[in-house]
Amino acid sequence: MKTICILIAFCLIMGVAAPTVHAQSSADLAAPASFFTVVPTPSGHPKPFQNDLHSVSASSKSDIWAVGQTAIHFDGSQWTAFSVPGIKGDNTSRLGGVMDFAPNNVWTVGIVGIGLGATNQVIEHFDGTKWSLSPGPKFQPSDQPSLESVTALSPNDMWAAGFILTDNAQSLFPLFEHYDGTSWTAFETAFGNGTIFGVSADATNDVWAVGSVAESSTFIEHYDGSTWSVVPSPNAGSGWNILFGVAALAPNDVWAAGYFTEQPNSTRPTKTLIEHWDGTSWKIVPSPNVGPKSVYQSNQLWGITASAGNVWAFGSFFAADGSGQQSTLVLHWNGTAWVLVPSPDPRNSSFRSDILFGGTVIPTGDLWIVGNEFGRTLAINATGH
Repeated sequence: MKTICILIAFCLIMGVAAPTVHAQSSADLAAPASFFTVVPTPSGHPKPFQNDLHSVSASSKSDIWAVGQTAIHFDGSQWTAFSVPGIKGDNTSRLGGVMDFAPNNVWTVGIVGIGLGATNQVIEHFDGTKWSLSPGPKFQPSDQPSLESVTALSPNDMWAAGFILTDNAQSLFPLFEHYDGTSWTAFETAFGNGTIFGVSADATNDVWAVGSVAESSTFIEHYDGSTWSVVPSPNAGSGWNILFGVAALAPNDVWAAGYFTEQPNSTRPTKTLIEHWDGTSWKIVPSPNVGPKSVYQSNQLWGITASAGNVWAFGSFFAADGSGQQSTLVLHWNGTAWVLVPSPDPRNSSFRSDILFGGTVIPTGDLWIVGNEFGRTLAINATGH
């Protein structure tokens, strides 16, 4: 089991692929009008390098950062690309989470050395002028820590989460790191084989992290102010069950999103998976899919974001005809049920690959969701939501 988990962890670092899925015909891509607008964004690396965006955070509507295999900043009128140490756009490095506290205080976490046999975490800070590496906790020389997500209650109370390979890459454990305003401290949990992909906090004693155990079951941990512990969570099918994003709104209102397959080793498409914590237990909440009209038309949720009473989940869906393209997927919780929301799909080449990974809701009602379009940055915006 440990070997399987380790292999899966590395596959997820590179970007999880669904069961054999291909693409979308032009007929599949047709959609009703969307209230989202595609906002022009730069790509920090030239072709053939990658510029996907995995996370977005804002201190205000005129100070927004999005990061992934590049980093871009929005000043209220336009996006500008920035250089970030160690992030090369060649699939060997990636930033998975970002927290924007102020124009001169932004943090991001991620992974470097992907596929090079020496995977390591990276923590970086923006001081208003440039990004620079920031020291994290010390590990054993053979350890391989990876950070996938970050959340914060204040600049002095921040959590980063991911996983760590130890014992010469023979053991896999969830990894949590806390920043107190001065230094980062690592917390490893005793639960083996768990992989964390998303983390969110609504109070110092109420922090949630989600992921998967060997892709076969959902995995959720909770921090109560003193310790991290595993909280039981349901699975939608007997195949894959993975949670990638979590949004904590209150002690009795937490959402998580990902995807599942109905049977193990199945050629059936993946479907959206959304779960909710009501203060007592986690429950699966029905969520819609595009199709699926064939085994090729997988639906995947890669993230979730929320403000009070307004929750959004997002990702992508594949086509029914098996031609290889993906289109953006956005779901909205209307207070009663999850519904599909039309979202735009720019095509910057002959092949469409539009995927949404990260989102944020600015208190003024400004919603931003970011991802990539065939190697280029992608950002969509909606106001009044």
